[in-house]
Amino acid sequence: MDKMIQTLEVDSVILEFGDKRVLQDVYLKCKTNNVTGLLGLNGSGKSCLMNIIYGKLKPLNGMVRINEQAFLGLYRKPSDIMYLPQFSFIPKSLTLKRIFKDYELDYFEFTDRFPEFKKYYKSRIGLLSGGERRIVEIYLIVSSNTKFCLLDEPFSHVMPLHIEKIKSLINEEKRNKGIVLTDHMYEHIIDICDEIYLIKDGKTHLTNSLEDIESLGYLRISATNKKYSAFGK
Repeated sequence: MDKMIQTLEVDSVILEFGDKRVLQDVYLKCKTNNVTGLLGLNGSGKSCLMNIIYGKLKPLNGMVRINEQAFLGLYRKPSDIMYLPQFSFIPKSLTLKRIFKDYELDYFEFTDRFPEFKKYYKSRIGLLSGGERRIVEIYLIVSSNTKFCLLDEPFSHVMPLHIEKIKSLINEEKRNKGIVLTDHMYEHIIDICDEIYLIKDGKTHLTNSLEDIESLGYLRISATNKKYSAFGK
């Protein structure tokens, strides 16, 4: 992959469903060697923004650009953007051997990181548990040869040991691509992200500290031990 710095920008996004305005004048920026986090309470529009970036959802207004080149339609090339949705997206009938071949990835590099999958090489992915399928899908998207990947809830339904391995993978792969990440397990977002945007009242706010996130009404921070918890949880 070309090692030049890639830049993804989302600008002036407005999204409405009927008479409800979900996103209002949203801006977000991500570049190579960065993990950009996206926080917000349930229903704030995080997944909608992901789908707009990916080209699956058309906003009322707004622009998505990579390296200052705007996307005029909804189509995105896999070499530009890959997307991990919240749901399983790989047909259950495909074997892991076939899936890794299609994604042009080495299955045995995957099993170096997750050795418990060695026995599944010729198995259909539908025979794996939901958590196991999730690990495979996360690995495929994060490791793919693309400029940017979007990860929607990658840590949910994954064992803590695997979460740490996934975070390590993300930290390695950000050298090759920009990564936009959202998850309700916000402590991992805070831990791994280089910058964090928070959606509140339909707008994105670039934060610089936990105190910024607290002031926007997302976290409570204990004055005695600096622990935090999300409002509305």
